[in-house]
Amino acid sequence: MSQYDTVLHPDFVVPIIPRGQVLEAHSVALKDHNIAAIMPRSEADAAVAEQHIDLAGCVLMPGLINLHCHAAMSLFRGYADDMPLMSWLQQYIWPTEQKVLSPAFVRDGSDLAIAELLKGGTTTLVDNYFFPEITAEQCDSAGLRALLNFPIIDMETAWARDADACINRGLQLRDRYRDHDRIEIGFGPHSTYGVSEAILNKVAMLAEELDAPVHIHLQETKEEVLSSVERCGLRPIDLLQKLGLLSPRTHCVHMNAIGEQDIETLAIHGAHVVHCPRSNLKLASGISPVQKLLDHGINVALGTDGAASNNRLSMLAEAQTASLIGKVQHGDPQALNAWTVLEMATLSGARALGKANQLGSIEIGKLADLIAVDVSGSHQLPQSNVASNLVYANNGSEVVWSWIGGRLIMSNGRLQTLDYNDVTHRAMNWSSQLAAVRSSLEH
Repeated sequence: MSQYDTVLHPDFVVPIIPRGQVLEAHSVALKDHNIAAIMPRSEADAAVAEQHIDLAGCVLMPGLINLHCHAAMSLFRGYADDMPLMSWLQQYIWPTEQKVLSPAFVRDGSDLAIAELLKGGTTTLVDNYFFPEITAEQCDSAGLRALLNFPIIDMETAWARDADACINRGLQLRDRYRDHDRIEIGFGPHSTYGVSEAILNKVAMLAEELDAPVHIHLQETKEEVLSSVERCGLRPIDLLQKLGLLSPRTHCVHMNAIGEQDIETLAIHGAHVVHCPRSNLKLASGISPVQKLLDHGINVALGTDGAASNNRLSMLAEAQTASLIGKVQHGDPQALNAWTVLEMATLSGARALGKANQLGSIEIGKLADLIAVDVSGSHQLPQSNVASNLVYANNGSEVVWSWIGGRLIMSNGRLQTLDYNDVTHRAMNWSSQLAAVRSSLEH
């Protein structure tokens, strides 16, 4: 009988814990769904296993955890670029959704996103979009781990007639996936400007009762904050505090327009911040002061946002951008260093999910969510600093192998759980319909 299911033999192992450690000539063994051993290559070669996989030229590291995405919006990639946030939403995205949003749109868009996410090394997705039951089915089929936050918004959509209907449908979906090993369902109120105080209060009570995650766009722009003060006399984060919506279960997405008092409020309540630098840059929404947040002990994870406002769903590209703009913003080349952003893309995401004991690092007993990144290219040589190369030399397409819960998901660059040609063919079929809708909005 085999001692292990699989033994992986990379050139380097970056376990994330302990911080700064790079193991050379070491292997990682998998058994059932978990990491069973980390051992010297000389010892691992003799291990009895169903299979040994040579990962020459690769770094083995934890799978990447994308803390904010709108997967199905991948079909909106390039649809309405170079616009400020509210113009982008009100003039193009929301009107177009009213015309094309359907289970078929969400299925095809989710599959397109999942293919890109997997090829980029994401093994856990946190998503927030309409028809989450469809995205849940597609994530489950592809083997992806996911927290799907059902959307709650004060407008009629193809998915639900109003915010109360959103909550009712979402709670039914949560019941359906109550015992699933990879899929979890949480609350996704859009924002303090997109949801009434009464509904936010209802979400707060239900989330506390169910011990469920809450995922919300918050203080994305200065205009959002000013509008909130004019509307209700409170900054968005203070409104959440008043309603009991700030807790260690809360993911505050963006948090660009913040001051010292906001930082103190986050720290007091143990809420998490989700940094989406590329989307924020593209929409000119602002830059979250991440190093300052970290210095105050606030957990900051990384998200790509959707491809409609980012164009890429690459977590390695997101980590690189976060590091570079963080250095400029803080005037310090040591700010958001390579190890910091690698942790933000892995362990910090696990902490935000309340799963740091299961995900985010290569440790014995944790789930075997792993990726192998090819570092043999000329743009990553010599290997004098593995972490630096992962962050600053990658372009986001070097991930070649991945496992989720010990299951092989990508083998030498080829997806194992999705028909890539079918996914891309279905995505292309939406081009003409979306072009027609855009033309109607512009005339």
